[in-house]
Amino acid sequence: MSVSADFYIRYYVGHKGKFGHEFLEFEFRPDGKLRYANNSNYKNDTMIKKEAYVHKAVLEELRRVIDDSEIMQEDDNLWPPADRVGRQELEIVNGDEHISFTTAKIGSLVDVNQSKDPEGLRTFYYLVQDLKCFVFSLIGLHFKIKPI
Repeated sequence: MSVSADFYIRYYVGHKGKFGHEFLEFEFRPDGKLRYANNSNYKNDTMIKKEAYVHKAVLEELRRVIDDSEIMQEDDNLWPPADRVGRQELEIVNGDEHISFTTAKIGSLVDVNQSKDPEGLRTFYYLVQDLKCFVFSLIGLHFKIKPI
């Protein structure tokens, strides 16, 4: 399973509120570029932006995670729509498949289980958790201030 030029992932979660537009966003481009942005204006915090290139093995692992999740078979029609609490977006291009999801922020599995499509939303919820952990690990490893 090799990564072709047709592989792209973008995730966004955010809201506009008391502290302005606060969000987390990351994307993996076909050339291996990882772009990460985290904007929180809480206590006048500043936006964190990071960019790095990842090896094709990282992209292959991402593709495996996407394939194993079976997210490409899901549909967001019955998922809670984005609201004043916030929104999440996930866009994936995997070969000749292109899918884009939009839903409300998910607080916990209780929200997932109470939705009109708990199985599909659960797939999305766990995939997003996996992707965020993956990205945070990459960013943390790559931009370590004091390496061990």
